[in-house]
Amino acid sequence: MKTNGVVIWLTGLSGAGKTTIAETLERIFSAKQLQVELLDGDVIRTNLSQGLGYTKEDRDTNIRRVGFVANLLSRNGVIVIVATISPYRLVRDEMKAMIHHFLEVYINAPLTICESRDVKGLYAAARKGKIKAFTGIDAPYEAPLTPDITCFTDRETVEESVTKIMNALEAGGFVDGMRSESTTPPYKGLKGLQAQQQKAS
Repeated sequence: MKTNGVVIWLTGLSGAGKTTIAETLERIFSAKQLQVELLDGDVIRTNLSQGLGYTKEDRDTNIRRVGFVANLLSRNGVIVIVATISPYRLVRDEMKAMIHHFLEVYINAPLTICESRDVKGLYAAARKGKIKAFTGIDAPYEAPLTPDITCFTDRETVEESVTKIMNALEAGGFVDGMRSESTTPPYKGLKGLQAQQQKAS
């Protein structure tokens, strides 16, 4: 049966934990045999938005491209997980207005925590002026004013953050509306997912 998909849009600073949470969600949905696609900011930049810079105009163009693809997929019943900084509030709100089923998730971590997690040294390079227009250092990040969910990754475990998102999806009918009754077990947290995967193997 054809159903509506949903776009789970994770926004936050570099190092806040977007990719970790996104990849965990992707594994959960894949284990439930649901159609899922992860649109990661770095991958999009390399492929779909190659050639764009980091001016506000280019960043907004990049986000509109991501939103176009996410909307197209979700209209065809796919759960789409977007993990991108998407620093500007206005263009995020534009995507929210365009995409019918849209869940904005603010991955919130203090800048100091994000810097401490930065194994690539991007923040350090930005502070030394080696990287220009780096979000959080010399380019702004406009936090969502009314996100659907806020995950505080400096004090929540990955499982706690993921559970918040899963509960919101189930409460909104997005997960139940798309899963096959014969093949999809209810969400039981990461331990339940691991047990399910071990049983399958």
